[in-house]
Amino acid sequence: MDRDPTQFDHDTGEAAEETLTANRTIDEEAAAIRSRADLLGLAWHERPVEADSAAIELVEPEVAVRLRIVPIMRRGHSLVLAMFDPLDTEAADEIAVLTGLPVEREGMDPGIFAELLRKHYGTTASKMADLLGGQTEADGDDLEHNLDAFETDDIHRMAEEPTLVNLVNLILIEAIQSRTSDVHVEPFENELTVRYRIDGVLHMQPPPPKHLQPALIGRIKIMAGMNIAERYVPQDGKISLRYEGRKIDIRVSTVPTLYGESVVMRILDKSQLRLDFDTLGIRPELQSAMDSLLAKPHGILLNTGPTGSGKTTTLYASLTRIFDPTKKIITIEDPVEYELPGINQMPVNAKRGLSFASGLRSILRQDPDVVLVGEIRDGETADIAIRSALTGHLILSTLHTNDAISSIGRLVDMGAEPYLVASVLEGLLAQRLGRRICEHCRTQVPMPEDIAARLPDTEAKTFGGKVWIGAGCDKCSGSGYRGRVGFFELIRITGDLRRAIAGGAVNTGIAECLPKSFRTMREDGMDRAREGVTTVPEVLRATQDAEEIFE
Repeated sequence: MDRDPTQFDHDTGEAAEETLTANRTIDEEAAAIRSRADLLGLAWHERPVEADSAAIELVEPEVAVRLRIVPIMRRGHSLVLAMFDPLDTEAADEIAVLTGLPVEREGMDPGIFAELLRKHYGTTASKMADLLGGQTEADGDDLEHNLDAFETDDIHRMAEEPTLVNLVNLILIEAIQSRTSDVHVEPFENELTVRYRIDGVLHMQPPPPKHLQPALIGRIKIMAGMNIAERYVPQDGKISLRYEGRKIDIRVSTVPTLYGESVVMRILDKSQLRLDFDTLGIRPELQSAMDSLLAKPHGILLNTGPTGSGKTTTLYASLTRIFDPTKKIITIEDPVEYELPGINQMPVNAKRGLSFASGLRSILRQDPDVVLVGEIRDGETADIAIRSALTGHLILSTLHTNDAISSIGRLVDMGAEPYLVASVLEGLLAQRLGRRICEHCRTQVPMPEDIAARLPDTEAKTFGGKVWIGAGCDKCSGSGYRGRVGFFELIRITGDLRRAIAGGAVNTGIAECLPKSFRTMREDGMDRAREGVTTVPEVLRATQDAEEIFE
């Protein structure tokens, strides 16, 4: 059976050993493979082995990476293969056909195998781009400024070239391994740039040659099921693939720009999504308050913040937390980012007339207990959500506001009556995301003067003259950060707040009714900075737009 090059159940790059050994699923898979290999009498390596250079040369890097094999020696007329999965007879048969030699399969512990693969077949996207760059550089100069000269058939042909296919595959593999959330492929006049968004910050990658632009973008569009002939209108598509035994969805978006199509690929890796409040960084007392809100039989709980602040993830964690077979839970989202077991999820489809408002109306006829509305965007959706809460449903949704208090004014601006908002609203959660300090290089240093100058004296004194930073190491690629953590503020609607909202108070008027125990996102973030979870600059960066009401 031929293998689909988009099905990435293989391993490459500098972080291969870390990826294999850190992933619990891979460890469990390796243990099961080892057990079956022992039953079949296949050899197993627990210590590093040396691979013969003559054997290595028999297999091309992209083949070894794709099949997860390393030829280590010739034994008589046979070729001995070290394999991540020695039970993968398809991979062994393919190597036998390619080399013309019978093969012997031997297993190897995941970490040792990953290092062996990296050592001998450390192919990276940048290396492959350099290789491809020398193939047609002479023709590239004329084509850089005349991309329209490519016919669709030419792009299709170039996009199906094995080396170009492998280049796109490696870009995606390296992005997944480096915990990238988005891959940006952007065309400019004289270059084609590739950037990875890691922990919320874009990182420039070695650029592919400019003349590969039509073929590279064409290949991505083919994989995403887009119209390769249409280059002048935005398109959306989806790539589904398997990597290291797990399913990964990639949402693809293209828009036409001055020098070609700009492509953004959103990587949705469910195995990396931890849907629990502890992982999100919600402190215990806030978790207790959230639990009491989620236990209510009806009402509205809103999660607010800008795009990319983790609102959907928090709502997913909330649904996971309250999931119970005795409850009917339905969501309507645009789009459905992750599939949640046991929960009915409906994607918005504007082309067919399915909006948040119309979908919510239909959902209510399904007799749900809990409804998640991906976003309240307009007055009609707000009105239906409010009336749904009044008739005995618990509604979870999001709004794009800078802080929790501003949500009330936004609902009123959409046309909702203040007295109705006051009667159904139960809680307002606002959040931001900041980068976590890398645990491997975390260290405490005297507070720099530039940081002290940005803090009020009373706030600066709480740090005792020292702050935590990440010094930079191999685990975090020298950035000092690895992963992200949330900064939260939660307003539970009390009797005083209901009266203030019903009386038309917004923002400052509502702020005066908040209990003394209320903590802003900045205060929550500074607690995390004092604990060494994040840094002061990260808290200031993430929350600088959310403090105006309290100043």
